[in-house]
Amino acid sequence: MEKHLLKGNEAIAEAAIRSGCKLFFGYPITPSTEIIEYLSKHMPKAGGTVLQGEDEIASINMCYGAACTGARVMTASSSPGFSLKQEGMSYLAAAQLPVVVVNINRNGPGLGGLGPNQGDYFQCTKGGGHGDYKVIVLAPSKGQEMYDYTMEAFELADAYRTPVIILADGMLGQTMEPIECKERSSSELPAKEWVTNGCQGRTKRKIAMYNLTNEAGEATAKHLQEKFNHMREAEQRWENYYTDDADYLLVGYGTCGRVAKSAVQLARQQGIKLGLIRPITLWPFPEKAFAHLTNVKGILTVELNAGQMIEDVKLAVNCSVPVHLHNRLGGMLLSENSILRQFGQVFQLEVKV
Repeated sequence: MEKHLLKGNEAIAEAAIRSGCKLFFGYPITPSTEIIEYLSKHMPKAGGTVLQGEDEIASINMCYGAACTGARVMTASSSPGFSLKQEGMSYLAAAQLPVVVVNINRNGPGLGGLGPNQGDYFQCTKGGGHGDYKVIVLAPSKGQEMYDYTMEAFELADAYRTPVIILADGMLGQTMEPIECKERSSSELPAKEWVTNGCQGRTKRKIAMYNLTNEAGEATAKHLQEKFNHMREAEQRWENYYTDDADYLLVGYGTCGRVAKSAVQLARQQGIKLGLIRPITLWPFPEKAFAHLTNVKGILTVELNAGQMIEDVKLAVNCSVPVHLHNRLGGMLLSENSILRQFGQVFQLEVKV
């Protein structure tokens, strides 16, 4: 198995090529720009095409058209650019088209800055576009997962005919780490009977006729909701870290999940039974991870925003234990010591930092 020293953004791009992605439409924006740069250099060598659209709106709609042909398609952006893609995201979900969408989160609101941030959690998990829809959201915490989850994203997108978001931050996108560049298990892409392939395909493809009556709209919406409910039940993913005997829990994803592991290790060295649940899917949120935590006395979420994931954690535990927040804003990182300090304060425990 090959190992390469890559930035997180480059790992995503390399994984896309090795996943059989042949089309990328995007517009450069820091801190995601290395994705389009890397693909512009390397994807044509693999028989693919990279096109810089005139803006993010054009790029997501190019993805719509290309996905209709059954090709594997990806786009990437960062927070303000991702906002411009939201109408297209809603249309992709409605048409049930598989596209991988990468958001290397920068801080906001507005233009914001380039520091690591998780302020796009609501936008990604609650549906940033119009209407009732959901898409799978994967949250890597290190370079290897940037690579692995990209490959997984293409598989999930095809399996459910849905857009899949990879949500990371500038810290993960810019950090360089050794990456094991795995190959796909099969060189053949899954058959797609629904593709738009011209007159030749009409004998095999069931033609769906839609109209704008309320009755037809409700039937379509119910079909989509059934699919979303199945996705919610089948695709919850998370990592448990010292949770078996934990009296208290940290919950953090992405960069925060990575730092929180160090905080757990420091707490365990002091005899404090602290554990971590790291959500891997932000939607569907891993509610099942909290189902059997009968001995847990309290939870501290660690986030690089004003407190967004904490709402899903409170829903998951059904207010059975107190849930508190430790956060940083504006592109500032939290540390394992600051996590432990806040943990000790909110639960009135003596913790050495």
